[in-house]
Amino acid sequence: MTLLDRPTGQSRQTTLKGAHFRRTAIIDIGSNSVRLVVYDGPRRVPFILFNEKIMAGLGADIGRTGRIGERAIERGLQALERFSRLIEEMAVEEVICVATAAVRDAGNGAEFIERADSLGFQVRMLSGEEEGRASAFGLLSGIPQAEGIMGDLGGGSLELVRVGSGGVGQAVSLPLGVFRIGEIRRRGKKALAQRFDELLHQLGGDDLPADVPFYLIGGSWRALARLDMQITGYPLPILHHYEMTPDRPAALLQWLERAQKADLKGLPAVSSARLPGLPDAAHMLVAIVERLRPSRLTVSAFGLREGLLYEQLPPELAEQDPLLVAARIEGDAQGRFVGHGDQIAGWIAPLFESDPPEWARVRLAACLLADVGWRANPDFRAERGLEFALHGNWPGVTAAERAAMAQALHANFGGGNMIAPALEALAPPEFLRRAIQWGLAIRLCQRLSGGAESPLQGSSLGMRDGTIILKLEPEYAALAGEAIDRRLRQLGSAMGAGFLVDA
Repeated sequence: MTLLDRPTGQSRQTTLKGAHFRRTAIIDIGSNSVRLVVYDGPRRVPFILFNEKIMAGLGADIGRTGRIGERAIERGLQALERFSRLIEEMAVEEVICVATAAVRDAGNGAEFIERADSLGFQVRMLSGEEEGRASAFGLLSGIPQAEGIMGDLGGGSLELVRVGSGGVGQAVSLPLGVFRIGEIRRRGKKALAQRFDELLHQLGGDDLPADVPFYLIGGSWRALARLDMQITGYPLPILHHYEMTPDRPAALLQWLERAQKADLKGLPAVSSARLPGLPDAAHMLVAIVERLRPSRLTVSAFGLREGLLYEQLPPELAEQDPLLVAARIEGDAQGRFVGHGDQIAGWIAPLFESDPPEWARVRLAACLLADVGWRANPDFRAERGLEFALHGNWPGVTAAERAAMAQALHANFGGGNMIAPALEALAPPEFLRRAIQWGLAIRLCQRLSGGAESPLQGSSLGMRDGTIILKLEPEYAALAGEAIDRRLRQLGSAMGAGFLVDA
């Protein structure tokens, strides 16, 4: 059974809690930071209950000394001790603790793990390939349709992994983390590009394809993307699925090299801890663009930690559409009637049979969220719907698709049949106009049914010869009236169609 086929009438307990929910903590001992993330909710799209990082800098001295510095060790262990107590207090059911490049490469890495184990953690040391594959699975958990190369830039290493058709392919791990790039660059202007080429050749990455999308993972590259958003005035401050053209890294590098300290301190969206490494991260990305010639650059907010969870999923959960899972959970939690979003989707579908599959998917997500604004002040429900769809934590959705969901909910909650100004820069007008039609059809459905199931079973919506036809079974004929006519007229106007009530 797919999500599209889920039966209606399930209880709230079944819908919002069940066997596929698990409170899980992941501790990621990286080269830059030691981080605790506690996840809860549905395993396919777990939400973050708690997120904290300590910039321990375990990898800061490795390029120079080959060892983790004593101060970094103490910071890391203090973080783990705090995390241990938090995990206990939060009643976490499962703990996954992993260490990556810094601990893997350090001469005293085994000593650090032994001391971490004494705090009650079972630290799993990831090989470079395991680290890359986990990050790639994280990418696929948030962008299932990803096709190309994933790059995960950490403090100690760079993982490059081939992804496509929902799976993970060739993976290489290169000792080119942010902490190591500066030393290489000091050898000469072309030193980083040359070293990158050498390592690709030595480690079997020569055959990574060119002219395919390149997916960016890692805090330093995400900070670069935030910088690009600010410089370009991008209207949607959400990193996941943010796209850059291949010429942008060179432009960002040029900006960083010319920027004054005051310019850098005036970047509220970029962590001050990331600022020193931004030029090196930009140089690395420029070298990759020059070597691999990607068709575009796409940021993923999902990476190693999400991949560790995704790898554990049984196939029937891994194959679920993350957008629809998330939208259904939110819709059922905030709506008046559990399961009503699926009923709405089926009821309005005959009007939109010409929609391509990717539009039909977004339409279904909008239907699942069709009741999220009912508690809001009536004067602000349209704004509530727009904001909820546009800024929600939705995986597997592009900026244009977010905009279409927002436009549909804006129209559904009384925003009318005009394109919302905030959305014009994010999606093509024909997509937004179609989304308005979805929203007005949802609005009609809500008015007709009052959110109840039976009126939808006793009625149908269709299109014949340019006329929208609302058919009511005899026992539901009393539902017709002026209120329904008004909603039909508005929908017909948006679709360039007349309307008829057959009761």
